[in-house]
Amino acid sequence: MRNLCKMEKKISRSISPENFTGEKSGGARTPAEEGIAYKAARDLGTGWKVNPYIVLQPGETFVIADIEGSGIIEHIWMTPTGRWRNTIIRMYWDGQENPSVESPVGDFFCMGWNQYAQLSSLAVCINPGSAFNCYWPMPFHTRARMELTNLAEEPVTIFYQIDYCLCDVGSDEACFHAQFRRVNPLPYKEVYTILDGVKGQGKYVGTYMAWGVNNTGWWGEGEIKFYMDGDRDYPTICGTGTEDYFCGSYNFENPISHDGYVPFTTPYAGLHQVIVPDRLYSSQFRFGMYRWHIADPIYFEEELRVTIQALGWREGSRYLPLQDDMASVAYWYQVLPTAPFPALPDKDYLEVI
Repeated sequence: MRNLCKMEKKISRSISPENFTGEKSGGARTPAEEGIAYKAARDLGTGWKVNPYIVLQPGETFVIADIEGSGIIEHIWMTPTGRWRNTIIRMYWDGQENPSVESPVGDFFCMGWNQYAQLSSLAVCINPGSAFNCYWPMPFHTRARMELTNLAEEPVTIFYQIDYCLCDVGSDEACFHAQFRRVNPLPYKEVYTILDGVKGQGKYVGTYMAWGVNNTGWWGEGEIKFYMDGDRDYPTICGTGTEDYFCGSYNFENPISHDGYVPFTTPYAGLHQVIVPDRLYSSQFRFGMYRWHIADPIYFEEELRVTIQALGWREGSRYLPLQDDMASVAYWYQVLPTAPFPALPDKDYLEVI
């Protein structure tokens, strides 16, 4: 808050379907007869709410932002329809061919289960009824391009707004990255990989997980591990348990009544979503969790790999390697170039069933 009074050499711009390019005086210029909301605005004309959203056809990719020059994306608001795993968001910085961000739109905004859950944090906020907000700063030096792809067999409607400023960006300001992964089910006695193949200097800043439990009993004994800069068999940073890493404790349970999970949402971490299998044809607990390393980034010089174990309990007080439905988005900053990501799973493998 203290810096709000400081004058800065920045120029504010915003991209939406009412101003696709973000250019100065470019908003609300769509002729009334060409607007997607023409019928609603036909009595009012150009300058009213004529073109507030886009419709992505099946298989279509649409560039929602293409910005030349240097600047910083400061806020993204979006409210997509349909099944959120079927809309893919990608971001490219400074003319790269490989995306630095690639994820289903729901998972990118911590909504991997295609069900609304309120979330209040510094980096991501999810507000009623399905308002996705992202506040990760995203600097770019020469160009920023952002696109959406519709994998569904039906059209999807997208309202969006991308707020950014044009300004000088220092050579020491790294580019934002986010990568989605999913394994269902996790093979027996294998660890889940959140991130691998990162090359270059950077800092790891966050984890989101959509975790579907395929067993009864407690599921969060597994440790998260960060292998960096030459680590192979053993990590430099090793957690003590799943709920510990996500800044909870003792099974996320109610410490007074011991009668259930307690969802929570805080600036840096949360168990914001608990989907309870309490209706006909429903099965399996499903959880949404986030952990932002905003106050405690994990720095690496050359490379990074992040894994997490899926562990429960079996008879004899022994750990049980679980075979759960696990999806994640890793968030980090690094210098370019971006190493190619693993191929995104196809539509059927992405599906939440």
